[in-house]
Amino acid sequence: MTQPPHDEPTASSPEELREQVEQTRTELGETVEALAAKTDVKARAQEKATEVKEQAAARAGELKEQAVLKTGELKAKAIDLAHQAQDRLPDPVKDTAAQAAEQARAKAAQAGQLWQDKAPEPVRQKTAQGAQLARDNRNLLLAAAGVAAVVWLACRRRKG
Repeated sequence: MTQPPHDEPTASSPEELREQVEQTRTELGETVEALAAKTDVKARAQEKATEVKEQAAARAGELKEQAVLKTGELKAKAIDLAHQAQDRLPDPVKDTAAQAAEQARAKAAQAGQLWQDKAPEPVRQKTAQGAQLARDNRNLLLAAAGVAAVVWLACRRRKG
C-alpha cells in the first residue's frame, strides 16, 4: 500500500479511515469530472460559441441604440438648419418656390394618372410605397428645397 501524505494524520480507527477514504473518493471524482470537462472539446467550443454569440448580440443592441440616437440628433439638426434657411429666404423667392411647387404638383398629378393607366400592378405598389415615404418626410423635403434655392441664389449672385 501507499503511504498517506505527511500533512494528513493517519486514521486512528476504522471509522475515521472509512471517512477519509470516502472524502478522497469524492475529491477524486470531482477532479476526474473537472478533467473530463476540460478535455470535452466539443462542449467547450459550444460554450465559447454561445458566449461569443451573446456578446455579439449585446454589442449589436448597443450599436443599434447609438444609431437611433445619432439619427435623431442628425434629423433634428437638419430640420433646424432647414428652418434657418427658410427664414432667410426673401418673399419673392418663397413665392416663386410656391408657384414651382404647385406646377410640380399639377405635373405630378398628370404623370400619376398616366402611370395608373399604363403601369403593371406590382410596379404601382412599389411606387406607392415610395410616394408615401416622401409624403411622410414632406417637411424635410421642402426644407431641402429651400436650402437648394438659397444655394442657387448665392451662386447666382457671385457670378453676376
